[in-house]
Amino acid sequence: MIACEVSQREVCAAVERSRSVLDVDFLPKGLHDIGAERMLARVQAALDAKPCGEYEAILLWYGLCNNGLCGVRARVPIVAPRAHDCITLLLGSRRRFARYFEANPGTYYKSPGWIERDTDPNDNPASITARMRLSHEYRELAERYGEEDAGYLAPFIADWFKHYKKLAFINTGVGNVEEYRARAGALAAERKWEFEELQGDPGLLDRMLAGEWNTEDFLIVPPGQTIRPSFGEDIIECG
Repeated sequence: MIACEVSQREVCAAVERSRSVLDVDFLPKGLHDIGAERMLARVQAALDAKPCGEYEAILLWYGLCNNGLCGVRARVPIVAPRAHDCITLLLGSRRRFARYFEANPGTYYKSPGWIERDTDPNDNPASITARMRLSHEYRELAERYGEEDAGYLAPFIADWFKHYKKLAFINTGVGNVEEYRARAGALAAERKWEFEELQGDPGLLDRMLAGEWNTEDFLIVPPGQTIRPSFGEDIIECG
């Protein structure tokens, strides 16, 4: 399995429960922040580093993640969940996430991994926000874009979170839940957002590790084919 480190606690707990023999590599969080091409290169390099013939399949515990998996090529069978991002993975199904998202627009999500490993994307020089210099002060914006454009950009940057109304903490039952709950609640209070706790669901992860790869929840990519977005309810398909 190749997984994002944001899910490290959940994945390790699931591996302990699983009867399958598994090796797991964790890639750094925030690859979706560095752009689709760079994320694809990181994931593909991790896949290509695995010797052919050593594994029956490689599991990708990722959502499509801003098209970061688009173009991933299989050398051995790849299995990937049908998900746009890790919120689906944490909630256990894309249908559950879709229902919640439709009923709760403007929700910002936190999980154990996103709380423990919380960093500003601008701290990563490779991130899109850092490359666009979105965190820079008005003076620097004016020097870079001119006074008129700086006046337009500054309020937009200052109101980065203004469309959010709620913070949902996804409790996956791992780690220091009391601390995560308190930190998520404090952030919601600071932002003057509504706070809600959602119960995570490990079912999708457990089925993936058990080899229960139904086509409704998982895409199996044969050797020589690639992952691409389906632009439909299936989210991803082979190409």
